[in-house]
Amino acid sequence: MRNRAAFAPVGSVTRGTTHTNRLRRVDRWIAALPSLRRTGNPVVVDLGYGASGVTTLELASRLARVRPDVRVVGFEIERDRVTRASAQLAARPASAPALPAVRFDLGGFEVPLPLGEQAAVIRAFNVLRQYDESEVAPAWRLMLRRLHPDGVLIDGTCNEIGRVASWVAVTATGPASLTIALRLSDLDRPSVVAERLPKVLIHRNVPGERVHDLIRALDSAWQLSAPLAAYGPTQRWIATVRRLRDAGWPVGGGPARWRLGELTVRWESVAPAGFVWSD
Repeated sequence: MRNRAAFAPVGSVTRGTTHTNRLRRVDRWIAALPSLRRTGNPVVVDLGYGASGVTTLELASRLARVRPDVRVVGFEIERDRVTRASAQLAARPASAPALPAVRFDLGGFEVPLPLGEQAAVIRAFNVLRQYDESEVAPAWRLMLRRLHPDGVLIDGTCNEIGRVASWVAVTATGPASLTIALRLSDLDRPSVVAERLPKVLIHRNVPGERVHDLIRALDSAWQLSAPLAAYGPTQRWIATVRRLRDAGWPVGGGPARWRLGELTVRWESVAPAGFVWSD
């Protein structure tokens, strides 16, 4: 057992901004992950949940629909936040829907799960955005040490009310994909996501970088699909994603995911210039 008095989590205290329902887009993406659905040990880590435990509790509730035996652990680097979130959990009324196993604890990028335990999923949302770009890959590597070999680390960010989000999925072999998730009903241009790209990409939205090419291509395809707006924004978005795929972008998923306002592309199509990952 670790000495809690001497324990120093790895990382820096972030702003801790959080809101109810803010992470719903990434939650439903996690719920569909094979690494969660097929694992024999469904441990999910919510790293850096912020000043309130609400998004961790929401994550647990959503994942329980597909894995009733899921166990969710929220880690924060600040003791007061752990105390506050634990109190929120304890104060849930008896009439509230039952939750799977949830707990809150002190921890950072080292992800201090019990000895020998590995996570199927680690969600680190709106955490690395507040770090320097050079700190991203080392943080990924540290978190991956506590991930199951077939697990997924999700590093992403979103706006304050969760209508614009993006995230990188990282596996044991390195970054695998970038997902963009948008609320379509009031979408003007998909390039609104440029301000909410993960830290590893947000400063790379400049000419000569692949993610810049993707965002330009996405806006162009959205404009070319404007005639389908008469059938609703969902049909327009599906057509937009199909245009990207037909243009050679390595688009994943299918209409069932696209209609949610999602676009997932393979990492190598957006990897920053000079980015190298080695095992």
